[in-house]
Amino acid sequence: MRNRLRILLLASCTAIQAGDFPRELNAFIGTAPTIDGVIAPGEWDDATQFTGLGWVPQFSKTTDAKDLSVRGYVKHDDKRLYFAFDVTDDVLYGIDTPRWLPDENLKAHQLTREGFPWFGDEMELLINASNRWSGTEDAAGDGSSWQMVCNLTKSRLGGIGKGGLLEGEPRSSAKAWATYQRWILSGAQQAAARVKPGGHGYVIEWAVSFNPCLEVSPGGFYSTAMGDRAMGMNIALGDLDEKARGQGNFGNFHHEDWFAGAKDTRTQLRQWGTLWIRNRPR
Repeated sequence: MRNRLRILLLASCTAIQAGDFPRELNAFIGTAPTIDGVIAPGEWDDATQFTGLGWVPQFSKTTDAKDLSVRGYVKHDDKRLYFAFDVTDDVLYGIDTPRWLPDENLKAHQLTREGFPWFGDEMELLINASNRWSGTEDAAGDGSSWQMVCNLTKSRLGGIGKGGLLEGEPRSSAKAWATYQRWILSGAQQAAARVKPGGHGYVIEWAVSFNPCLEVSPGGFYSTAMGDRAMGMNIALGDLDEKARGQGNFGNFHHEDWFAGAKDTRTQLRQWGTLWIRNRPR
């Protein structure tokens, strides 16, 4: 009997685990913000706040908050999940620097599957709404699990020079690319990126519609009627500076810091942390 209870408890823990990495965020009910790249007074006071301290470096480790740091916010209402990122960055790629290209891909700024959507100063949001994985797979590129990009200086809607959303990974999948593009064009996901007054950083505000972007079961999307729900989640903060500052790193990236996971495997679903969508105010 004791062993049976132990098995049931272990099964229960596995059912709510949204990733193997032991870091989580709680998104509580709040008011809908204006997605304009400006954190207005009081606009995010009802959100959970978090910072990038202790995030996992993919490239050069960040050691100075003035070089790169982030304060984030997360909340939801009855239709959408909301994030805001207030980024401090001492050098803004394509603004304080030329728009140099990486040796690995001279087509990096093409807004096609051959481009690098994440090449630039950027944030990436990764959600595993289904809370499932079977091995070492990455995001599926649909409502069950996805990886999207908000770049400071290029976007699907604004083109080169205007920040906003871009189709993320897996770019190798034409189906995923088409799904992401449909979400951007339809407004199922919205984001605004704006340089902060005086430079030295930027703000991103991001909205994710439950339907079609949080598919918790085939054809079923999250709603607040489901109560508290655990989902896999990861966040990336990418930083390009002058090309020389990223010497030795892929694409000459200076920094790329991740909420969860390990170097080189941080996009695997099992490496993500947990986002709890809570059905109550903070």
